[in-house]
Amino acid sequence: MLTAPTLSSPVVLVHGVSGLTRFFCSKAQPESFPGIRSYLEAGGNRVLVPRVSATASIATRAAELRAFVQRELGGQPFHLIGHSMGGLDSRYLISRLGLQDQAKSLTTVGTPHRGTTFADWGVRRLSRVLSPIFRAFGVPDDCFFDLTTDACQRFNEDTPDAPGVRYFSVAGQCEAAWLTAGWRLSAGIVRREEGANDGVVSVASATWGERSEVWDGDHLNLINWPNKRMRQAGEWSDRRERYGLLLGHLQACGL
Repeated sequence: MLTAPTLSSPVVLVHGVSGLTRFFCSKAQPESFPGIRSYLEAGGNRVLVPRVSATASIATRAAELRAFVQRELGGQPFHLIGHSMGGLDSRYLISRLGLQDQAKSLTTVGTPHRGTTFADWGVRRLSRVLSPIFRAFGVPDDCFFDLTTDACQRFNEDTPDAPGVRYFSVAGQCEAAWLTAGWRLSAGIVRREEGANDGVVSVASATWGERSEVWDGDHLNLINWPNKRMRQAGEWSDRRERYGLLLGHLQACGL
């Protein structure tokens, strides 16, 4: 395996909704970005992985992310790699919480910049039942509303990219035959409305910034959670080197 390039500034890996090490029918993982932090650190990078509220709003999660960055890095420049909702948290952090002069780049991975029609479907069909349950246990449900297509349209109007920060993205697409049971409903809903997707976020929604890549796999494969069906078909590959290539691109950009 190739050694990851070494950047001059730390890398902050930002998790998406839940941030837990188990999701739908996926096998539990020891960390949100399995193997990626240690791989990048082995290349000489300082890598930070904050934990923010699992299901809170973008604004709340971004404020928690800001507190973490200020505590750990002070005024030091840094790079952000945000998965799923973590990419929106990061955009909010940069553009609306005053860290545009510290953030050198943001690479979003499977982030629903334009929302996801699965969130639209969920809010229409399930919110009246599930929201009271969440609130009864003191668990916020704001994230689900923040990820609808209408909410993300407003978010984009209110959260423009910051001048001087470089924005890049990775989108995912997953063949129907590779999807495990937990993704089939959401993937079908998104496919009908938006086309190719990673099980919950379409390629069109995840594409952002000056350069975008498309990786094969489901939403969690993008952060190196293994896919049993892809592995059986001989299509699975460990994603750690892909993250090294992302850092290599940042390095080539003089970042």
